[in-house]
Amino acid sequence: MSTPNKLVVGTRGSALALVQATMTEGLLREAFPEAEIVRKVITTTGDRRTDVSLADVAKIEGVFDKGVFIKELELALESGEIDIAVHSLKDVPTVLEDQFEIISVLERAAVADVLVTKQPGGIDALPQGAKVASSSCRRQKMLRWIRPDIEMVDIRGNVPTRLRKLAESQDIDGILLAEAGLVRLGYNATGEMTTEAGSVYGDAVDAERFLPAAGQGAVGIEVRKGDEVSAAFVRAINHEPTMTRITAEREFLRLLDGGCHTPVGVTSHIFGDSLLMEGIVFPEGESIGDPMTAEVSGCLTEPLKVAQTLFKSLS
Repeated sequence: MSTPNKLVVGTRGSALALVQATMTEGLLREAFPEAEIVRKVITTTGDRRTDVSLADVAKIEGVFDKGVFIKELELALESGEIDIAVHSLKDVPTVLEDQFEIISVLERAAVADVLVTKQPGGIDALPQGAKVASSSCRRQKMLRWIRPDIEMVDIRGNVPTRLRKLAESQDIDGILLAEAGLVRLGYNATGEMTTEAGSVYGDAVDAERFLPAAGQGAVGIEVRKGDEVSAAFVRAINHEPTMTRITAEREFLRLLDGGCHTPVGVTSHIFGDSLLMEGIVFPEGESIGDPMTAEVSGCLTEPLKVAQTLFKSLS
């Protein structure tokens, strides 16, 4: 258990996860300079099973939705091995087990997706019938909707591994990654990026055209319900505007009963005292199909209500 002077931070061991843990720890130390902040790295099912697609990991391991990247962290939370768990929020299921809650988020980074290719030019420069790799069904559907000629293929591995695979592969013309992750790892997300296998080039896709995943670009902090000591630590570093936005986005996904195998894009913006949301939902399955779309605005202080309005407005 944590004490008022100590907090054990749980994180995955990927390069990006460690950067996000460092960000979280830095804010905690700034807010609580006398506290001892300790890191515990935990390997999750999704980290361990990089030999198969994310969808197959869930089936093989019996882990539902995006729990493949948080299951072991939650077990460590439940046992008291760690006091808080730091997540890429888009990896966290919209409905958590009753004993857990997300009560804090860091300030959100860019939400756009980036198309990384072997030559500069972005989507328009991809040859006819190009092969683009992504493990995200949302990204696959969105790109094929814009460019039906493109063939989507699956890819696994952390960000540096995917960039290297692209540079050295004769079969892949591009990959799709989150701009936030690239920037946090120190890459030039909208220009040349160097890998050990050669250079690749990033081009950010307009987030209004290519809607991101719910919570994309946000770092969420999970705690045990009832652990008020740990809650006091992480509430002190919560970024309220980001929390408002991700609360609305995750509620929209929950209403859709959506998870990592549901091709859904959603974006949110704060304008004064208003919250603007836009959503797109593609039919599941192999075919592209026509998506349902909607755009709504509502009161900034009622993000759940705005999400419900967006859900009801889909057509």
